[in-house]
Amino acid sequence: MATRTPAPQARDKLAFLLSFVPYLMDIERVSVADAAAHFGVPAEQIRQSVRLIAVSGVPGETTSYQHEDLFDIDWTAFEEHDEIALTHQVAIDDSPRFSAREAAALIAGLQYLSALPGQNDRAVLDSLLLKLSRGASGVPSEVLVGRAVVDSSLDEIRAALTDGRRIEFVYLNSRGEREVRSVDPLRIESVDEDWYVRGWDHARRGVRTFRLDRLSELRTTDIPITKTPADVALPETLFEGSDEDLAVLIEVEADSVPLIAEYIAPDTQPVPHGSRVRVELRLAHYHGLKRLVASLPGVVQVLEPDEARDAVAEWSRQALERYGEASSVS
Repeated sequence: MATRTPAPQARDKLAFLLSFVPYLMDIERVSVADAAAHFGVPAEQIRQSVRLIAVSGVPGETTSYQHEDLFDIDWTAFEEHDEIALTHQVAIDDSPRFSAREAAALIAGLQYLSALPGQNDRAVLDSLLLKLSRGASGVPSEVLVGRAVVDSSLDEIRAALTDGRRIEFVYLNSRGEREVRSVDPLRIESVDEDWYVRGWDHARRGVRTFRLDRLSELRTTDIPITKTPADVALPETLFEGSDEDLAVLIEVEADSVPLIAEYIAPDTQPVPHGSRVRVELRLAHYHGLKRLVASLPGVVQVLEPDEARDAVAEWSRQALERYGEASSVS
């Protein structure tokens, strides 16, 4: 004996309509068959709901329903082609909307998110970007966030981390020396556009942090990892000091000290010097110092040692030369 599908109750119908109306407003035009498949309901229920929506709305100032107070559909498309398209919408126009500036800021953030490696839900993000653009109170400013160039080794390290396999690679250390490392990957993290892998270094018998663009000849071994995040204490901060770190004395605006807090040497306090302060930093290499200075233009001044000052000055000189070359070409 065939079983009958129970008819939806009033509460179920209301919940369905609360989902169905925004769906129609967002998709603009859809066939009855596609809408039924999307919600997993019979096609006839979709048709009944459309007819109900067409006589629904919000009363105007006169508290009576005028034509402009009701939803309307493309009746020709509905009756002759079994397609649904709203031609007049109500109620939703009174809902709060993002300003054009707010929408532009959210769009920029979503573009950055969609550019991150391993982001597989790009279709969902693209749909949300479209909704933000159409749903703002004004036209958002055109914003384009460049995609970060991420080392191709990131996917392989992520796979090794998932599979619990040891990795080996050649690493360029802070002294410019290349060393072969054997590491149990524990965590992948990023700072701005730089990506790092933290892992258990078997040669040094401790946790080390490696920047992806400084490693090469990466390969995933068949050796299972012997250390997991549960076995070792991973510090909250990405960068941990070591005996090989370089000490650099800088002068910086006092209110900018929190921006460089992770680089300040342990047990070191900023010393006032006029309207600014002097503080010692600990860095793995001068390349990191150059990036730090560039991220805070006019705020940080390198004082000691001379090698650090020379490294930043030479890097700045090369940047100015490239800028001059680009200007002459344009």
